[in-house]
Amino acid sequence: MTLHTKLGAGCLLVWLVVFLVGIGATQQTQIKHVPIQQTARTSGKEMYQTYCAVCHGIDGKGHGPAVEALKVPPPDLTTLAKLNGGQYPSDHVRSAIEGDLRLSAHGTKEMPVWGYLFWRMSQGQRSEVQLRVVNLNSYVASLQEK
Repeated sequence: MTLHTKLGAGCLLVWLVVFLVGIGATQQTQIKHVPIQQTARTSGKEMYQTYCAVCHGIDGKGHGPAVEALKVPPPDLTTLAKLNGGQYPSDHVRSAIEGDLRLSAHGTKEMPVWGYLFWRMSQGQRSEVQLRVVNLNSYVASLQEK
């Protein structure tokens, strides 16, 4: 069953919510799919902490609790401007959030297509989806190394 099929069936999922099972060296990482949590559409920080930090880390450096379960580690979001000649790549980040990019680091689409999930959460209200994407993108921009 494809992601769009699952979502179309009303199963809004956050792909990666990770918890550890076991103790010490016998820890085993598992991925659980859970319903998406509603957040304020005006708070990029709240959306980031709820949807992105599990992989990218609360500080954006790519050290979230889900890292062990990923095939490819998430990028350090604090260096996006630095790696782009000092300019924050807003259009590129927007495309990644919306799911328009096929990023090799995401392997087989490990990063959820937030644009589609935001659309489902807002019941197709395009202006709300755009507001969410803009605010999340602005928050990621605020994480850039100075």
